[in-house]
Amino acid sequence: MHGPATAGWLLVALCAGAGGYCLLRMRGVAGEARGTAGGEALMGFGMAAMAVPAVVLSPPRWVWWAYAAVFGAAALGTAVRARGSAHHAHHLLGMLAMVYMAGAMAQTPGGAHGVHTAAGAPLVTGGLLLYYTAYVLWAGARLLPLPDPADAADVTGAAGVAGGRGGGPPGGAAGAVAAGWGERPELTLVCRLSMGLAMLAMLLGL
Repeated sequence: MHGPATAGWLLVALCAGAGGYCLLRMRGVAGEARGTAGGEALMGFGMAAMAVPAVVLSPPRWVWWAYAAVFGAAALGTAVRARGSAHHAHHLLGMLAMVYMAGAMAQTPGGAHGVHTAAGAPLVTGGLLLYYTAYVLWAGARLLPLPDPADAADVTGAAGVAGGRGGGPPGGAAGAVAAGWGERPELTLVCRLSMGLAMLAMLLGL
């Protein structure tokens, strides 16, 4: 019992952290991007609620049907906004996966809480596992640093000019503008990668 409970709480922390970051992103964007960040925040907090160990909370079956209805409505809204975008398609699949997992939980005896107690359809679960495995590998590869020889040459040349003139970088430190935490693309990708890993872990429990 200690092992699964510990894993469940780690998933809760991971998903809640991702959901919190998505809320932070909502403050720095507008329009369609704001709606996407809000949907991802909903998914993060929803997965955190799903991952709470059964020994702590076991809601009745109707709660999971309501849960499925909420994410079904969110999936419908995402489908309306999709417009052929690859990320919107990924987001839509995530919402549908949440509906699927909530439905699997609702069909367990007594509406038991925790994904490890649910039983889903093997074909659907297998397809989602394949997709999220590919997504996690793709997102992880995008985070790997790739050295650029041209950039290295530019940095070396700039350092040489600055050293010859006895000066620092143009404009000084005050000229550098740091991007807000909610506007950094690498952190957004880390957030999405974290939710992808959490989805993999939860699907493995079905």
